[in-house]
Amino acid sequence: MIARTRIAPVAADETVDAGLPIPALMADMGRRTREASTALRMASTAAKNAALVEAARLIRARSADIVAANVVDMDAARARGLNAAMLDRLMLDARRVEGMARGIDDIVALPDPVGETIAEWVRPNGLRFSRVRVPIGRIGVIYESRPNVTADAGALCLKSGNAVILRGGSESFHSSRAIVACLRDGLAKAGLPGDCVQLVPTTDRAAVGEMLRLTEHLNLIVPRGGKALIERVMADSRVPVLKHFDGLCHVYVDRDADIAMARDVVANAKMRRVGVCGAAETLLIDRVALATHAKPVIDRLIELGCEVRGDAEVRRLDNRVLEATEEDWRTEYLAPVISVAAVDGVEGAARHIATWGSGHTESIVTANQATADRFLDAVDSAIVMHNASTQFADGGEFGLGAEIGISTDRLHARGPVGLVELTTYKNVVRGDGTIRP
Repeated sequence: MIARTRIAPVAADETVDAGLPIPALMADMGRRTREASTALRMASTAAKNAALVEAARLIRARSADIVAANVVDMDAARARGLNAAMLDRLMLDARRVEGMARGIDDIVALPDPVGETIAEWVRPNGLRFSRVRVPIGRIGVIYESRPNVTADAGALCLKSGNAVILRGGSESFHSSRAIVACLRDGLAKAGLPGDCVQLVPTTDRAAVGEMLRLTEHLNLIVPRGGKALIERVMADSRVPVLKHFDGLCHVYVDRDADIAMARDVVANAKMRRVGVCGAAETLLIDRVALATHAKPVIDRLIELGCEVRGDAEVRRLDNRVLEATEEDWRTEYLAPVISVAAVDGVEGAARHIATWGSGHTESIVTANQATADRFLDAVDSAIVMHNASTQFADGGEFGLGAEIGISTDRLHARGPVGLVELTTYKNVVRGDGTIRP
């Protein structure tokens, strides 16, 4: 049995390294990140991969210690009354720890985007131009609850040549410390600075405000969490932000959908894991197909323990369906609850999504390819799908190894943010003593 007493819990607003006031602490972390980023930018792919291979090995070797740290976090979270979805996001067991290590293995296997030439051309004067991928530089990641983000974000930033400051939620503090120790030890084994990956050593929320003002040291802030966190970061950050708003995902069941497929896709999209951002929150059904398609899908959801809320047309079909209010259409439940609306075909579905959606992930279930193409063209979200569960909205499922988040922005990156999305480019110009007349 794992002894819990080996890990002393850190109370809210406590700082592990209390030697510096929080403004000085964060400024020092920023300075060390800046220094480490120079070495990381020049590191070879082999050195970065060696650090990641060692980190994955250590995560496996220290699995029991990581789970023990997570037990401390889980006990504190239950005492604070965190809901079931948050507890599910927070929980680590041996299987999930192994999943983190496998995610790092996958990142090691991916091509290094740094140094890739993405365009080149020659001008009439003989100048040779090229655009080459380079790291963004220094990134701050602010996130809630999920300790696996610590491993994913740290590994992705390392492989893409970006030094990173991680600020996980207070509820995952002990778990994240144990994971970051593996990453830093992996860096040391590869001869790279441990400060390439740093974890904010305090649960005091004042550290977030200071982090958002590190314009001299950070090039990008990536927030990953609930609406309140995103809104605070957007309002207060002086550093550019790559944001992930709500995962208010929709599944539209078309008149030409195979009923069995629709039942299974919707059930998976909603109930596989209700607390992830790719979980479906609203089901849209073609009004023409309500009589045939609605009941089998709703039956399956209710069998799985999902509460169903619907508009007047849907409720007339099934008295187990509760009344949906306007607030339901804009709610990311992260719980076994789904809202259901009847719509007028693809156009009606697209209008509903444009009105209420968050631009994350939407799926159509239909056997009609032309209808699917209309939906995929009309719906302007980061991820659009055909005959697939929205739970595939995940960097690992995209083949990116992992993700630092799902961007609902329209600039720089959209959808899962992996290695390539953590790079920018520089313009390289080569001449032969060329001068401008």
